[in-house]
Amino acid sequence: MNDVNRMKLESAQERAIYNSPDNVFDWSWPKVPRHKFLHERKEAYDFDKNSLLIPLDISDVLSTPYPATIPSILARYIRLKKGDDISHNFIASGEIYYVLEGRGTTLNDEDVIEWSCGDVFCLPGGKKTKHRTLSENSILFCVTNEPILSFEKLVPNVNGTNSIKSTHWTNDKIQSNLNKIYKRPKTKETAGVAIQFSTPETLPSRNTIPMINTALNTLESGGDQRAHRHNGAALTLAIQAERVYSKIENEKVNWEDGVVLITPGTELHSHHNRGSKRMMSFVVQDEGLHFYLRTTGFSWN
Repeated sequence: MNDVNRMKLESAQERAIYNSPDNVFDWSWPKVPRHKFLHERKEAYDFDKNSLLIPLDISDVLSTPYPATIPSILARYIRLKKGDDISHNFIASGEIYYVLEGRGTTLNDEDVIEWSCGDVFCLPGGKKTKHRTLSENSILFCVTNEPILSFEKLVPNVNGTNSIKSTHWTNDKIQSNLNKIYKRPKTKETAGVAIQFSTPETLPSRNTIPMINTALNTLESGGDQRAHRHNGAALTLAIQAERVYSKIENEKVNWEDGVVLITPGTELHSHHNRGSKRMMSFVVQDEGLHFYLRTTGFSWN
């Protein structure tokens, strides 16, 4: 063995750390907090300013060296002004969008999505994406799995074999499907009236991209969604939030239109609508990852 190889061998051995049962469990990452992104929502609706990506980043709380909303997902508002297009290239395997305001177009490589308020669409990650509003102002809500790739120091597959395909769920068809579900009788096992968004590429799961599941969740006026828990953390984007609140363990958390709320994984939570309108929210969870790991942990108590 030459001297160079010997030095590499010795260096590899010097990096080795040996743990025992005494110390292997004596540390943990900081807990995911309950949190409302009030400042970010205010910034998103400031249409006096130019187009902007507004990350919902609590990496300082999570102790991650990269932006994160929860450990596996990074969310953003994207504020768009007419005549001020915005482009980005996220290091993610997929991008998911909900259209909060306006109408416009999004170009991802050669794919074009023509969107309007209430639409949902997803795109493969790792490619240049360009957004343009056709109305005076628009707001997109975007989520990706960038923190997972950053944690593993991975890059997305951009050679044409990405299993995530551009997909567009239009608001008119979303509402049509919701109205059909509302006509069905409810039982005590009904978890809610919602539309889950998935694609042929994610079957047999019901996920939007392999590790993230999304849904448009609703609740009738005066309704209560039964308390439940699951291992996945949830981001809830309030769309119609008049007199709506959540109970997370023993804390009451009031909703506000356009504001995103974190519900930490494993915490018992329920939703309650005391307003005159149907509650609506866009819900994002990393439960897709837990489904794959067989660790969903769903229960009613």
